[in-house]
Amino acid sequence: MGAQYLHDIVSLKQFIAMKIRNLSLLLLFPLTFACNEVLDFPLSTPVAESPKKLSSHKSAVANIVFKSTDGGQTWQDISEGLPENLQAGNGFIANNGELYLTAENGLYRSEPNSTTPFWRKEILADENSSIAPGKTGIYTYNYWKGQFLKRKNATSIWWPMYTNFQEKQVRTVFESDGGAVFIGCDKGLFKSANGGETWKQVRAGGWAMKLVEQNGILMATSQDGIIRSTDEGETWGLVISEGGVGIAVEAINGGFAAITYDTASETRRVRTSYDDGETWQAIDVGLPASLSIASIVQAGDYLFCGHPGGIFRSSDKGQTWELVRPSIGEKVFSLSGSGDVVYAVPMAEGC
Repeated sequence: MGAQYLHDIVSLKQFIAMKIRNLSLLLLFPLTFACNEVLDFPLSTPVAESPKKLSSHKSAVANIVFKSTDGGQTWQDISEGLPENLQAGNGFIANNGELYLTAENGLYRSEPNSTTPFWRKEILADENSSIAPGKTGIYTYNYWKGQFLKRKNATSIWWPMYTNFQEKQVRTVFESDGGAVFIGCDKGLFKSANGGETWKQVRAGGWAMKLVEQNGILMATSQDGIIRSTDEGETWGLVISEGGVGIAVEAINGGFAAITYDTASETRRVRTSYDDGETWQAIDVGLPASLSIASIVQAGDYLFCGHPGGIFRSSDKGQTWELVRPSIGEKVFSLSGSGDVVYAVPMAEGC
């Protein structure tokens, strides 16, 4: 047997081994790629978040999210890391040291207090674009279908919740201090006292949206104005009714703040209550009248108002106001407070 023949046999074996090795790599790469794709999980399966942070673009991604830690004196643009040309949705929440922002293409999460701020896109179906804070995490849900998911604090999993809730056109979900769960939808307000196993309607007659609680008093925005409950949500009464809908309600130091639409003045009005919602005082005398006042929150010792003119601040419970951040184009700031920190996202007027 000649040397050339032996060389040919060895070369043939090397060639086959090389082909097998290359085939293995080809089979491996599509699997790796597929594992990083956004998957549409059935509701019976917990959904794991993406392990990847969004790349930080050196091109100027700006004017999407702002942050102030000094009572509104200065504002830091913390948009870097979000995709360019991002269109923010109408969901924006600061919750337990994390910031959540909905957009037309998904849900983004940030940890602004970390040493290296970043934004992460959650692995969720785009249709789960509405968000609401919970006692132990954050909820996401779909207006048309419900389909509630919850990401518990300090975990990386989104768990299906309240799968037996049958109503559609969902507007919010809320957990009370007493352990009850409320879901607001276009048909009214529903309550569960057993973790979502069974539900009963506690208010009918139009939609119910944002809920807040303080000292056992529940407040909510509704189609008729601002409603209140003093018995764990079993019954509800109207406390602000100016002919229009309730726009916003928030718990503030020692009371509540609310925004409603007044059909007589054809403007949105801002009011506060410091007696558990029994009586309300107008605090918008120093604010330019507008149809698009979007939000009222407390951060530290200040009240902040998202207004078409910009962000206004009050240090005296709304008796006087000062402009601390001008508006951006035709947008109005949506605000969220967390301790002494206030966050702001410019959104289209009317949101």
